[in-house]
Amino acid sequence: MSNDKLSHWKDLLRKRLANSKKDERTEEEKKAEETELFSKYYTEWKGGGERSSSYKTIPRFYYRLPAEDEVLLQKLREESRAVFLQRKSRELLDNEELQNLWFLLDKHQVPPATGDEAMITYESFLKVGEQAGVKCKQFFTARVYAKLLHNDPYGRISIMQFFNYVMRKVWLHQTRIGLSLYDVAGQGYLRESDLENYILELIPTLPQLDGLEKSFYSFYVCTAVRKFFFFLDPLRTGKIKIQDILACSFLDDLLELRDEELSKESQEANWFSAPSALRVYGQYLNLDKDHNGMLSKEELSRYGTGTLTSVFLDRVYQECLTYDGEMDYKTYLDFVLALENRKEPAALQYIFKLLDMDNKGYLNVFALNYFFRAIQEQMKIHGQEPVTFQDVKDEIFDMVKPKDPYKITLQDLVNSGQGDTVTSILIDLNGFWTYENREVLVANDGESNNVDIDDT
Repeated sequence: MSNDKLSHWKDLLRKRLANSKKDERTEEEKKAEETELFSKYYTEWKGGGERSSSYKTIPRFYYRLPAEDEVLLQKLREESRAVFLQRKSRELLDNEELQNLWFLLDKHQVPPATGDEAMITYESFLKVGEQAGVKCKQFFTARVYAKLLHNDPYGRISIMQFFNYVMRKVWLHQTRIGLSLYDVAGQGYLRESDLENYILELIPTLPQLDGLEKSFYSFYVCTAVRKFFFFLDPLRTGKIKIQDILACSFLDDLLELRDEELSKESQEANWFSAPSALRVYGQYLNLDKDHNGMLSKEELSRYGTGTLTSVFLDRVYQECLTYDGEMDYKTYLDFVLALENRKEPAALQYIFKLLDMDNKGYLNVFALNYFFRAIQEQMKIHGQEPVTFQDVKDEIFDMVKPKDPYKITLQDLVNSGQGDTVTSILIDLNGFWTYENREVLVANDGESNNVDIDDT
């Protein structure tokens, strides 16, 4: 039976082959058809076949960055960015154009003046816009006028306020372009090395830093860059958006050093000034008793008034980056920035992480007691009567008013506005003593003020 079936199939195949037409196409035609079919199916497989009608209205928004081995594409991208930044730079008002704008505004001022302020109406404002040129067109809009309009009875705006607005905008765009030149990745952010290069090349343009020795430049740059990254990179990603740099006041503080007549008080209050950088670095050297360029826990314990608890310092060395149990200058800068700016959310985040021993995201009564016990021990050493934890715990919860009455989160601390006081109570004997004797200190201040008034 099986042989009969086999012979049947053989006959069918012979008939099929006999009836089939011979393919008379040339090899080139066959190859062309093969290529066409391959392209068709490959395109469909890659998702480039039939497209939805939405592709006609939704623009392309993703462009793949060239890989490291795609040298030509990398070069093309770099050149394109450079040309783009040059074009943007040419669109900005130069000094001559700004002077011309001021002349036009002054010429079209409308009396009466408000004090020493020259004013201008909306009609005159539009006339100046027409005469000022294409580059100024973006500033002469109803929106800008409305922003600067206050309580003038004639509906005018201050010429000086408008001109300052234009100057600020031009400065922001100039700075944005300047920072973008250091954006190696070209994605709108600066890495630590990018910002270091920017500040290093900025130093010669800042008269207030003329006295710095070149051997100190690397330490100065590290000190300056650390403030940017401590406050603007809370997740420690190693990069900062250029927009965030422009939005914060740090760049203003840095560029304030262009003022040759900057007062001593302003310099001392400015983290980026030469006296401030030398102060921080000098403190680091003074703490480094064995002169190995690093700080041990024992050396760091003398920081400030020397009253930070050993429990807190243990946590610093457990959580922060150390080398064979010792702290380098960069890690020390984070430590200093946190303790000198305890009201700031970034500083509270730093300290909260140290207080949150189990990484639970909150502080409970056990955590508060653990840290405050070290304060009580220091009080005994200094011959003071220890305060009971129960009283302190109640005061802390009263100050913070957390959402959960048994847990204090970082957000609770920030929202309360008392984060600096709470953290000082828990980590620093001097901070606790200041809080505990706040009424006496206020009274003493009041008495000294009264004495001064009486003397006059």
